[in-house]
Amino acid sequence: MAHPISNPTDRVHLNVGGKLFETTVSTLQSAGPDSLLAALSNRPNPIFIDRDPDIFSVLLSLLRSKRLPSAAFRRFSIQELANEALYYGVESLLRSASSPSPLRGIDAAIVDTIRPASDAVPSTFSAGEDGSLWIAHGGQISTYDPYLSYTASVRTHLHDITSICRVWPEAAAIGSESTSGLHFYNLSSGRYTGSVHWTDQADPRIYKARVNAIANSPDSVFASFDCPHKENAILVIDKSTLQVSLELTRQSGTAAKNTVVGKVKWLPETGLVIGSAVTCGAFGYSGYIRMWDPRSREVVWETNEPGSGRSSRFGDSFADMDMDVDDLTLFKICSKSGDLGMADIRNLGEDPWVYMKDTNPSMRESSNGGNIVLHCYKKEVFVGKDGGLEVWSKEKGWHENQSEQVCFRRNYVDKVEDAERGMIKRIEGGGDRLFVSREDMEGVEVWESSNHSGAVSVSS
Repeated sequence: MAHPISNPTDRVHLNVGGKLFETTVSTLQSAGPDSLLAALSNRPNPIFIDRDPDIFSVLLSLLRSKRLPSAAFRRFSIQELANEALYYGVESLLRSASSPSPLRGIDAAIVDTIRPASDAVPSTFSAGEDGSLWIAHGGQISTYDPYLSYTASVRTHLHDITSICRVWPEAAAIGSESTSGLHFYNLSSGRYTGSVHWTDQADPRIYKARVNAIANSPDSVFASFDCPHKENAILVIDKSTLQVSLELTRQSGTAAKNTVVGKVKWLPETGLVIGSAVTCGAFGYSGYIRMWDPRSREVVWETNEPGSGRSSRFGDSFADMDMDVDDLTLFKICSKSGDLGMADIRNLGEDPWVYMKDTNPSMRESSNGGNIVLHCYKKEVFVGKDGGLEVWSKEKGWHENQSEQVCFRRNYVDKVEDAERGMIKRIEGGGDRLFVSREDMEGVEVWESSNHSGAVSVSS
């Protein structure tokens, strides 16, 4: 027998685990048409639900105000809340209410450090679009959901993992600088699913090729390999077959301009692949940035640094680079001056760079050959210099003739004590979080927006 449709203001009585609750039809229906609570809103009263009443009280408050009570996370773990939210069909509401504020570098602050239970010094990590995290430590990968709750650990056949890339929502491609091959694991089931090796029977130098960098596209995986005798290449691997579909480039690796690619990225709008290699020696940094078109297998643009002596930046080679794939903007950070260079990939030429200079000399720092890491995320550029973290944020400005222009403002993100935690090795964004790992430091730092960060503006 069908139940009569209730008036939204009608009251509903619920008995949850022996505790009585009173609410309205509209409150229960705000959980969504497919939720258990919406389905119960038209049932005869009282309705008995054999679940935890205290957690239900939190979820009912969430339905009423669209916010979680301030004491919710002190009383319950996020996993306990998530399990009950899943039962009632309000997991999307819980995720939205518990997600951090939109990430802004100037307001970012460390809120947590995620430490695996064993071998807690991470060798690398991968952040998901939903804010989840995969941490490689030793030969294991520990996974954390969008709430950053621990979900599982997968032990691989490798002794150490130095490269990791998400190729499907639950699958990772991994590589090691000490073991040959690119390997695939399903992290949900913990199963090994296959490997790809770079081989060439006609060339005996191509053997024991190790992976240095990995990138992903909907159909392919791009992996840079190098061999013990420095031969190197980028292989394009078909994701449906896990077979090599083409060899994008092959180099001898005997000079700085043809060393193995250490960072690789696929650009969705153009289909191009961009890679860079950087070496640092007694005379400073040197390296190259190169773009390939996988369809033609041709190099479509490249730059080598140091360049010719005619360059205005001769002697100030880049230390790292990254790509804003949404704005199609290429960024590099200069090794000596610390200046940020940017170039529009739709208008590349011999010298396409525009440099963002720090206009406050009293705050200017030279890297002095230290470790520099650059990462683009959410239209901001994050730079790790040794232990310090900076952000270059886009904002509107004005020319002297009153026409509008786009500017970047440089700020310190971290406090002095944050910078003393150790040298930054990797930066990666996921969801509304920034993740940072440091040399010889256990765990991965979680940075989120905060109005109480130690951000200090250093440019005007």
